[in-house]
Amino acid sequence: MLEGYLLVDKPMNWTSFDVVNYVRKLISSKLNIKPKTIKVGHSGTLDPMATGLLILLIGKKYTSKANQFIKKDKVYDVQLKLGYQSASFDLETNPLKVSNRRPTYQNVQKKIDMFVGETIQTPPVYSAKKINGKRLYEFARKNQKPLIKPQNIKVYWIKKLRYEYPFIEFRIKVSSGTYIRSLVSDIGIKLKTGALMTRLRRVQIGNFDLKKSLEIDNLTYDDIVNNILI
Repeated sequence: MLEGYLLVDKPMNWTSFDVVNYVRKLISSKLNIKPKTIKVGHSGTLDPMATGLLILLIGKKYTSKANQFIKKDKVYDVQLKLGYQSASFDLETNPLKVSNRRPTYQNVQKKIDMFVGETIQTPPVYSAKKINGKRLYEFARKNQKPLIKPQNIKVYWIKKLRYEYPFIEFRIKVSSGTYIRSLVSDIGIKLKTGALMTRLRRVQIGNFDLKKSLEIDNLTYDDIVNNILI
């Protein structure tokens, strides 16, 4: 039976489960067995609008190690838009114009640098985080407001900063459990402009790099066999 882990590039508008299901069906079809008999997991959820590195864990031996991958530090390329806010902190929900204020590059640099280090962050209500066995987005869709406990996170560095109003782009390395959307919203608060995330791409998980990942388009069983890691 095929076992190991596979680096894939999750496309936009696919859920992480869509990728898992796609690969599971591809393997089961080739081996002529039922999809449910193939165990496939992943290294940590990426939002549907996000793209980038997803580590697929194939086989019971590897799916049991999921937490080892989930707890690894991660690197993202981020784009945010100033002057707007939304309930989900991104484009998943309706964006609202809240400010015309245009901060200077120096002010943007100063405020963003303030987020480097250890801090406490409240996860966004539109997220897959669970409270009492229920995902937060389920509460949000019913306009319910559960008590969300803040959690400790760490931002190791923020670099490659580009700013052309209303967009800011940067690369960031963070600890496991960090929500970039919440960070973007907090940046908007610091700049007194409001902000929402418009693009997110995960480029690294621990020492695993997006450059070595496979694209889902035209993925074949042979691609999986030739690139699976053990």
